[in-house]
Amino acid sequence: MRSFQVIIALLLSVFVTSKLVRAEDHLPIVFAKGELAKQRAAAAEFDHSHTIWSKILHEVVVQDGVKSGVKYSALRSSPKELQRYIYSLSDVTKSQFSKFTEAQKLSFLINAYNAFTVTLIINNYPVSSIKKIGGWFSTPWKIQFFKLFGELHSLDDIEHEMIRKWFDEPRIHFALVCAAKSCPPLRNEAYVADRLEDQLHDAAKNFLNDNDRNYFDPATSTLHFSSIFKWYGSDFDKKHGSAQRFAAPFIADSEGQAATIAAESTAIEFLPYDWSLNDAASR
Repeated sequence: MRSFQVIIALLLSVFVTSKLVRAEDHLPIVFAKGELAKQRAAAAEFDHSHTIWSKILHEVVVQDGVKSGVKYSALRSSPKELQRYIYSLSDVTKSQFSKFTEAQKLSFLINAYNAFTVTLIINNYPVSSIKKIGGWFSTPWKIQFFKLFGELHSLDDIEHEMIRKWFDEPRIHFALVCAAKSCPPLRNEAYVADRLEDQLHDAAKNFLNDNDRNYFDPATSTLHFSSIFKWYGSDFDKKHGSAQRFAAPFIADSEGQAATIAAESTAIEFLPYDWSLNDAASR
Protein backbone atom coordinates (compact mmCIF):
# COMPACT_ATOMS: atom_id res chain seq x y z
CA MET A 1 0.00 0.00 0.00
CA ARG A 2 2.84 2.31 0.91
CA SER A 3 4.61 1.73 -2.43
CA PHE A 4 1.34 2.37 -4.30
CA GLN A 5 0.97 5.74 -2.53
CA VAL A 6 4.55 6.65 -3.45
CA ILE A 7 3.88 5.84 -7.11
CA ILE A 8 0.72 7.98 -7.11
CA ALA A 9 2.62 10.84 -5.49
CA LEU A 10 5.35 10.63 -8.14
CA LEU A 11 2.80 10.60 -10.95
CA LEU A 12 1.08 13.67 -9.52
CA SER A 13 4.44 15.38 -9.23
CA VAL A 14 5.19 14.72 -12.90
CA PHE A 15 1.75 16.00 -13.87
CA VAL A 16 2.09 19.22 -11.89
CA THR A 17 5.62 19.81 -13.13
CA SER A 18 4.62 19.31 -16.75
CA LYS A 19 1.74 21.77 -16.45
CA LEU A 20 3.37 24.54 -14.43
CA VAL A 21 6.24 25.49 -16.70
CA ARG A 22 7.34 29.10 -16.51
CA ALA A 23 8.15 30.98 -19.69
CA GLU A 24 11.59 31.75 -18.25
CA ASP A 25 12.37 28.04 -17.98
CA HIS A 26 12.19 27.56 -21.74
CA LEU A 27 13.50 30.81 -23.20
CA PRO A 28 17.21 31.11 -24.00
CA ILE A 29 18.42 33.68 -21.48
CA VAL A 30 20.79 36.08 -23.22
CA PHE A 31 19.91 39.52 -21.86
CA ALA A 32 21.05 41.15 -18.67
CA LYS A 33 18.16 42.95 -16.98
CA GLY A 34 19.45 46.40 -17.88
CA GLU A 35 19.93 45.51 -21.54
CA LEU A 36 16.47 43.93 -21.69
CA ALA A 37 14.90 47.09 -20.31
CA LYS A 38 16.62 49.15 -23.02
CA GLN A 39 15.39 46.79 -25.73
CA ARG A 40 11.81 46.99 -24.50
CA ALA A 41 11.91 50.77 -24.10
CA ALA A 42 13.15 51.10 -27.68
CA ALA A 43 10.26 49.05 -29.06
CA ALA A 44 7.24 51.11 -28.06
CA GLU A 45 5.38 50.23 -31.26
CA PHE A 46 5.21 46.74 -32.68
CA ASP A 47 7.05 46.18 -35.95
CA HIS A 48 4.45 44.72 -38.33
CA SER A 49 7.14 44.00 -40.90
CA HIS A 50 8.52 41.39 -38.44
CA THR A 51 12.01 42.38 -39.58
CA ILE A 52 13.89 40.50 -36.86
CA TRP A 53 12.00 37.27 -37.47
CA SER A 54 12.55 37.48 -41.24
CA LYS A 55 16.27 38.00 -40.67
CA ILE A 56 16.42 34.94 -38.41
CA LEU A 57 14.47 32.80 -40.88
CA HIS A 58 16.66 33.87 -43.79
CA GLU A 59 19.72 32.71 -41.83
CA VAL A 60 18.49 29.40 -40.40
CA VAL A 61 15.96 28.00 -42.89
CA VAL A 62 17.48 25.76 -45.56
CA GLN A 63 15.14 25.39 -48.53
CA ASP A 64 15.05 22.29 -50.73
CA GLY A 65 12.37 22.81 -53.36
CA VAL A 66 9.00 22.77 -51.57
CA LYS A 67 10.62 21.42 -48.39
CA SER A 68 12.79 23.12 -45.81
CA GLY A 69 14.97 22.28 -42.83
CA VAL A 70 16.06 24.41 -39.90
CA LYS A 71 19.57 24.93 -38.53
CA TYR A 72 18.52 24.48 -34.90
CA SER A 73 22.08 23.98 -33.66
CA ALA A 74 23.22 27.31 -35.09
CA LEU A 75 20.21 29.09 -33.63
CA ARG A 76 20.75 27.53 -30.22
CA SER A 77 24.37 28.70 -30.18
CA SER A 78 23.36 32.26 -31.04
CA PRO A 79 19.80 32.90 -29.78
CA LYS A 80 20.02 36.63 -29.01
CA GLU A 81 17.95 37.84 -31.98
CA LEU A 82 15.32 35.16 -31.42
CA GLN A 83 14.88 36.21 -27.83
CA ARG A 84 14.67 39.85 -28.87
CA TYR A 85 11.84 38.95 -31.25
CA ILE A 86 10.09 36.83 -28.62
CA TYR A 87 10.17 39.70 -26.15
CA SER A 88 8.62 41.98 -28.77
CA LEU A 89 5.75 39.49 -29.18
CA SER A 90 5.25 39.06 -25.45
CA ASP A 91 5.19 42.81 -24.86
CA VAL A 92 2.09 43.32 -27.04
CA THR A 93 -0.96 43.94 -24.85
CA LYS A 94 -4.55 42.93 -25.55
CA SER A 95 -5.38 46.59 -26.09
CA GLN A 96 -2.61 47.00 -28.67
CA PHE A 97 -3.59 43.78 -30.44
CA SER A 98 -7.23 44.89 -30.67
CA LYS A 99 -6.13 47.90 -32.75
CA PHE A 100 -4.29 45.78 -35.34
CA THR A 101 -5.98 45.17 -38.70
CA GLU A 102 -7.28 41.64 -39.31
CA ALA A 103 -4.31 40.85 -41.55
CA GLN A 104 -1.90 42.20 -38.93
CA LYS A 105 -3.54 40.08 -36.23
CA LEU A 106 -3.34 36.88 -38.25
CA SER A 107 0.25 37.54 -39.34
CA PHE A 108 1.20 38.26 -35.73
CA LEU A 109 -0.31 35.01 -34.48
CA ILE A 110 1.17 32.83 -37.25
CA ASN A 111 4.65 34.26 -36.67
CA ALA A 112 4.24 33.95 -32.89
CA TYR A 113 3.24 30.29 -33.17
CA ASN A 114 6.20 29.49 -35.40
CA ALA A 115 8.72 31.48 -33.34
CA PHE A 116 7.60 29.85 -30.09
CA THR A 117 7.74 26.40 -31.75
CA VAL A 118 11.32 27.03 -32.82
CA THR A 119 12.13 28.28 -29.31
CA LEU A 120 10.71 25.11 -27.78
CA ILE A 121 12.92 23.01 -30.02
CA ILE A 122 16.19 24.87 -29.41
CA ASN A 123 15.65 24.85 -25.66
CA ASN A 124 15.36 21.06 -25.78
CA TYR A 125 17.92 20.52 -28.54
CA PRO A 126 19.24 18.04 -29.46
CA VAL A 127 15.92 16.21 -29.70
CA SER A 128 14.78 13.72 -32.34
CA SER A 129 11.16 14.88 -32.42
CA ILE A 130 8.97 17.59 -30.95
CA LYS A 131 6.82 14.77 -29.55
CA LYS A 132 9.68 13.85 -27.21
CA ILE A 133 9.15 17.16 -25.38
CA GLY A 134 6.71 17.34 -22.45
CA GLY A 135 5.70 15.23 -19.49
CA TRP A 136 3.69 12.02 -19.35
CA PHE A 137 0.42 13.94 -19.13
CA SER A 138 1.24 16.94 -21.31
CA THR A 139 2.00 17.13 -25.03
CA PRO A 140 4.44 19.83 -26.21
CA TRP A 141 1.48 21.76 -27.61
CA LYS A 142 -0.15 22.07 -24.19
CA ILE A 143 2.89 23.28 -22.25
CA GLN A 144 2.41 26.88 -21.14
CA PHE A 145 5.94 28.11 -21.72
CA PHE A 146 5.57 31.64 -23.09
CA LYS A 147 3.70 34.85 -22.38
CA LEU A 148 1.25 36.48 -24.75
CA PHE A 149 -1.10 39.35 -23.91
CA GLY A 150 0.16 39.29 -20.33
CA GLU A 151 -0.66 35.63 -19.64
CA LEU A 152 1.07 32.27 -19.91
CA HIS A 153 -0.02 30.37 -23.00
CA SER A 154 0.62 27.19 -24.96
CA LEU A 155 0.93 26.54 -28.69
CA ASP A 156 -2.54 24.95 -28.63
CA ASP A 157 -3.90 28.20 -27.21
CA ILE A 158 -2.66 30.15 -30.23
CA GLU A 159 -3.85 27.62 -32.80
CA HIS A 160 -7.19 26.50 -31.40
CA GLU A 161 -8.32 29.25 -29.02
CA MET A 162 -7.14 32.21 -31.09
CA ILE A 163 -6.49 31.55 -34.78
CA ARG A 164 -9.14 28.90 -35.47
CA LYS A 165 -11.74 30.72 -33.36
CA TRP A 166 -11.09 34.24 -34.60
CA PHE A 167 -10.39 33.60 -38.31
CA ASP A 168 -12.17 31.58 -40.98
CA GLU A 169 -8.92 30.72 -42.76
CA PRO A 170 -8.06 27.02 -43.20
CA ARG A 171 -4.85 27.85 -45.08
CA ILE A 172 -3.23 28.55 -41.71
CA HIS A 173 -2.70 24.78 -41.53
CA PHE A 174 -0.03 25.19 -44.22
CA ALA A 175 1.58 28.13 -42.41
CA LEU A 176 1.79 26.87 -38.81
CA VAL A 177 4.78 24.59 -38.33
CA CYS A 178 5.43 21.75 -35.89
CA ALA A 179 9.13 21.14 -36.58
CA ALA A 180 8.48 17.71 -38.13
CA LYS A 181 9.32 16.41 -41.61
CA SER A 182 5.68 15.82 -42.54
CA CYS A 183 4.59 19.26 -41.31
CA PRO A 184 4.34 22.31 -43.54
CA PRO A 185 7.81 23.72 -44.18
CA LEU A 186 8.97 26.82 -42.33
CA ARG A 187 9.24 29.73 -44.76
CA ASN A 188 12.46 31.74 -44.94
CA GLU A 189 10.51 34.94 -44.33
CA ALA A 190 7.93 36.22 -41.88
CA TYR A 191 4.24 36.46 -42.72
CA VAL A 192 3.31 40.12 -43.14
CA ALA A 193 -0.08 41.81 -43.45
CA ASP A 194 0.42 43.48 -46.83
CA ARG A 195 1.42 40.17 -48.49
CA LEU A 196 -0.51 37.73 -46.34
CA GLU A 197 -2.97 36.59 -49.03
CA ASP A 198 -0.16 35.77 -51.48
CA GLN A 199 1.92 34.09 -48.77
CA LEU A 200 -0.94 31.85 -47.62
CA HIS A 201 -1.72 30.89 -51.22
CA ASP A 202 1.95 30.09 -51.80
CA ALA A 203 2.13 28.02 -48.61
CA ALA A 204 -0.92 25.99 -49.68
CA LYS A 205 0.47 25.48 -53.19
CA ASN A 206 3.87 24.33 -51.93
CA PHE A 207 2.39 21.91 -49.42
CA LEU A 208 -0.11 20.39 -51.84
CA ASN A 209 2.47 20.13 -54.63
CA ASP A 210 4.80 18.08 -52.44
CA ASN A 211 4.22 14.48 -53.55
CA ASP A 212 5.62 13.18 -50.28
CA ARG A 213 2.71 14.85 -48.50
CA ASN A 214 -0.16 14.81 -51.02
CA TYR A 215 -0.78 13.23 -54.42
CA PHE A 216 -3.50 11.76 -56.63
CA ASP A 217 -3.09 8.29 -58.13
CA PRO A 218 -5.10 8.21 -61.40
CA ALA A 219 -4.59 4.45 -61.76
CA THR A 220 -6.65 3.78 -58.65
CA SER A 221 -8.56 7.10 -58.56
CA THR A 222 -7.30 7.53 -55.00
CA LEU A 223 -6.37 10.82 -53.37
CA HIS A 224 -3.48 10.38 -50.95
CA PHE A 225 -3.74 13.15 -48.39
CA SER A 226 -1.59 14.46 -45.57
CA SER A 227 -3.02 13.54 -42.17
CA ILE A 228 -3.48 17.29 -41.63
CA PHE A 229 -6.67 16.95 -43.69
CA LYS A 230 -7.86 14.17 -41.40
CA TRP A 231 -7.28 16.28 -38.28
CA TYR A 232 -8.59 19.58 -39.65
CA GLY A 233 -10.89 18.56 -42.48
CA SER A 234 -13.83 20.34 -40.87
CA ASP A 235 -12.09 23.71 -41.34
CA PHE A 236 -11.96 23.11 -45.10
CA ASP A 237 -15.50 21.70 -45.18
CA LYS A 238 -16.81 24.88 -43.60
CA LYS A 239 -15.22 27.26 -46.10
CA HIS A 240 -14.78 25.19 -49.27
CA GLY A 241 -17.33 22.39 -49.01
CA SER A 242 -14.65 19.74 -48.61
CA ALA A 243 -10.88 19.36 -48.29
CA GLN A 244 -10.60 17.60 -51.65
CA ARG A 245 -12.54 20.41 -53.36
CA PHE A 246 -10.06 22.90 -51.93
CA ALA A 247 -7.04 20.79 -52.89
CA ALA A 248 -8.12 19.79 -56.42
CA PRO A 249 -6.87 22.90 -58.31
CA PHE A 250 -3.44 22.56 -56.68
CA ILE A 251 -2.96 18.82 -57.19
CA ALA A 252 -4.69 18.11 -60.52
CA ASP A 253 -2.91 17.94 -63.88
CA SER A 254 -6.06 18.88 -65.81
CA GLU A 255 -9.59 20.22 -65.32
CA GLY A 256 -10.97 16.72 -65.74
CA GLN A 257 -8.69 15.35 -63.05
CA ALA A 258 -9.57 18.27 -60.79
CA ALA A 259 -13.26 17.34 -61.10
CA THR A 260 -12.44 13.73 -60.20
CA ILE A 261 -10.40 14.75 -57.15
CA ALA A 262 -13.12 17.12 -55.96
CA ALA A 263 -15.89 14.50 -56.25
CA GLU A 264 -17.30 13.15 -52.99
CA SER A 265 -17.01 9.60 -54.33
CA THR A 266 -13.23 9.81 -54.74
CA ALA A 267 -11.39 7.47 -52.39
CA ILE A 268 -9.11 9.13 -49.83
CA GLU A 269 -6.19 7.55 -48.02
CA PHE A 270 -4.23 9.45 -45.38
CA LEU A 271 -0.47 9.14 -45.52
CA PRO A 272 1.67 8.20 -42.49
CA TYR A 273 3.03 11.21 -40.61
CA ASP A 274 6.79 11.52 -40.08
CA TRP A 275 7.31 13.27 -36.74
CA SER A 276 11.12 13.23 -36.89
CA LEU A 277 12.72 16.66 -36.52
CA ASN A 278 13.14 18.76 -39.66
CA ASP A 279 16.73 19.43 -38.70
CA ALA A 280 18.87 20.87 -41.48
CA ALA A 281 21.83 19.10 -39.91
CA SER A 282 20.33 15.77 -41.03
CA ARG A 283 19.57 16.83 -44.60
